[in-house]
Amino acid sequence: MNNELQGRAAHVAAIRERAEAEMKSIGIDDAFIGTLVETFYSRVLLHPELGPVFDARLSGRWPEHMEKMKSFWSSVAFRSGAYGGKPVQAHTGVANMTPELFPKWLALFAATLDDIAPTPEAKAWFMATAERIARSLTLSLFYNPALDDPARERA
Repeated sequence: MNNELQGRAAHVAAIRERAEAEMKSIGIDDAFIGTLVETFYSRVLLHPELGPVFDARLSGRWPEHMEKMKSFWSSVAFRSGAYGGKPVQAHTGVANMTPELFPKWLALFAATLDDIAPTPEAKAWFMATAERIARSLTLSLFYNPALDDPARERA
């Protein structure tokens, strides 16, 4: 069993090393992630539709949220395991959140990356990741399998 644990630890370490090397090669480091999170959420607050939804949920807790988002993106980019939250649960029941807000969130994220991404590859990586996350959250929060029921189309 000890050899199995050591093998797993070595495998996890190798994954993290590869992720760190890949991110470094496209200009992503913790400093950039911090800048991205700070810049993006400052723009979210100013957005006429996103700002009120986010601020209503996070009022008085913005510093904690910012640290959590930095930890989240760092964990995703570097495969560090630093983030232990539950994104779907965190977004469940957010007042005035609709599926239509996700494309606006993605557009604002893309515009932020246009302004600050260190390389085109960094922008592409963050956008592909953000799009997967948005799709997953949208399906988890708003998908109703009953709407896909073929019997429903006959009614």
